[in-house]
Amino acid sequence: MNLSNQPPIFDHRRQWRDCRYVYPVLSRRSQGLSIGVNLNLNKACNFACLYCQIDRRVSRKDHDVDLDVLAGELRLALEEALDGRLWEEPRFARVAAELRRINDIAFSGDGEPTCLENFDQAVQVAADVRLHLRAEQVKIVVLTNATQLGSPQFDRALPILHAHNGEIWAKLDAGTQAYFLTVNRPRPVVSLDQIVWNITRISLDRPVVIQSLFFKIDGVPPPPEELEAYCGRLKDILAGGGKIKLVQAHTIARSPASASASALADAELDAIADQVRRRVNVPIEVYYGLDVGPQE
Repeated sequence: MNLSNQPPIFDHRRQWRDCRYVYPVLSRRSQGLSIGVNLNLNKACNFACLYCQIDRRVSRKDHDVDLDVLAGELRLALEEALDGRLWEEPRFARVAAELRRINDIAFSGDGEPTCLENFDQAVQVAADVRLHLRAEQVKIVVLTNATQLGSPQFDRALPILHAHNGEIWAKLDAGTQAYFLTVNRPRPVVSLDQIVWNITRISLDRPVVIQSLFFKIDGVPPPPEELEAYCGRLKDILAGGGKIKLVQAHTIARSPASASASALADAELDAIADQVRRRVNVPIEVYYGLDVGPQE
């Protein structure tokens, strides 16, 4: 799809100039510029979510992260965003003035970033660039499926994140093990109990953001009993001493890999959000689907 005539909030291409890892995007959830970091160039992921928009049939061969290259690309993107040159690019020139703010450096991309053995070193690179450019207001965000939150590389990264305005945005899409296996398709199989415990553990000291994507499978939205179980999982996190800063409820915004997955209507997503508000004492924001077609 040619995105040159689309509003910039639709453009989430993971390619910017000749950069290998870094891709600035305008983010709905960040309400500003998010400087994305894609460590998974080989598109490796331990989930195969039904709604994922990544075409994993085609991958790039280079997957070892060159930390020096990453540092240079982050400096370039952050410098140009700070001094305003980025907003002169055709891709960002139509961004409204109130959105021309840098919200975060976000580890996301084409796979699960926390699976990499040197994930903590990449986080340290982002922290160093942030300090060097005196961009203390810029958060470091890790978008994760929460499977590796007890791994050595994540445990090493956690104090770096705590020291540099870091946030964990953890995926939680299901309430029951059966629905979790259907929606997220973990490889190898893990338990949803473990996912919930991982989130609880890392949110004991600092609140997490929960990212939940709700959608239809073969035209059928999540059943009521599944949504009730999902609310129960949020309650389990809170009962275990975990802290939830925000729940982000969203639906499919770009063409998914599976033909069985489709977006919820706005009213359907609103109804889910209302149920969560009634059942769990957490703030929740809703992000509706965008029919923008396949990404380049």
